[in-house]
Amino acid sequence: MGSLSNTSPMAQLSHFCLALLPPSASSAPFCLQFHPRISFPTPSFQIRACSSSSSTSISAAKPKVVVTRERGKNGKLIKALAKHGINCLELPLIQHTEGPDLDRLPSVLSNTSFDWVVITSPEAGSVFLEAWKAAGTPNVKIGVVGAGTASIFNEVVQSSGQSLDIAFAPSKATGKVLASELPKSENGRCTVLYPASAKASNEIEEGLSNRGFEVVRLNAYSTVPVDHVDQMVLKQALFCPVIAVASPSAVRAWFNLISESKQWNNSVACIGETTASAAKSLGLKNVYFPTHPGFEGWVGSILEASRAHDNS
Repeated sequence: MGSLSNTSPMAQLSHFCLALLPPSASSAPFCLQFHPRISFPTPSFQIRACSSSSSTSISAAKPKVVVTRERGKNGKLIKALAKHGINCLELPLIQHTEGPDLDRLPSVLSNTSFDWVVITSPEAGSVFLEAWKAAGTPNVKIGVVGAGTASIFNEVVQSSGQSLDIAFAPSKATGKVLASELPKSENGRCTVLYPASAKASNEIEEGLSNRGFEVVRLNAYSTVPVDHVDQMVLKQALFCPVIAVASPSAVRAWFNLISESKQWNNSVACIGETTASAAKSLGLKNVYFPTHPGFEGWVGSILEASRAHDNS
């Protein structure tokens, strides 16, 4: 039977949120400004094994964890695990593409005033920042789902005097809790712009609408499986004790890869409960996830899965 991870100190998100975000929308906001970023990565790439060069013993060890985020976005996790003596194998499973509403996002930001812009993932934050710059950097008030998403805005630096107001994060980093806790004015209409993945559920807009918010959802990006998986790297990945996944799309991509192989029953370490639910619904066993979703909790769940394997 699968095991569920318990809350660990690494799973706690609150200390990081407090460093970045005010406890409520009424607290004094801090201001950030746009810093240009590279747009969507091209689909073609080479999959490679990665390890930290800081330790000869680590780099020489067999990989224990498969990291699966889009190419170029696994470095932080690889470095964090290397500090615990864990070597990683990089096997990107998903890539981000433009969504059907991406072109509309700058004009909507330019022509419409919203009480809130809700950002629920780092990729949504990156897409929003590009559209925000194209729209002329209008003043906006932003609610983020958690510290991982808020960190995207750390790359924004002081420039022309325009500001971003990062004014809200929920008590737990999930869309459901965000929708239930986003502050709402008692009088008059309250409008929300929600730049989302085309694959995202309707949980957030339905939760907000049920509370009386007027929500404009734009499907600004999408997440799709990679075009090509190196079969030699995949064979290595199948023998790694733990695979680390950060989205339901990555879980589904992994499941499709292993469905043609022999039975696979190693551990899946998920960034949060939503991803873990997707893994369990597909019948994957030994699913670990933090009580409080986010990067630190994810690292804790990976370590717990790795220790369970070592002790088995």
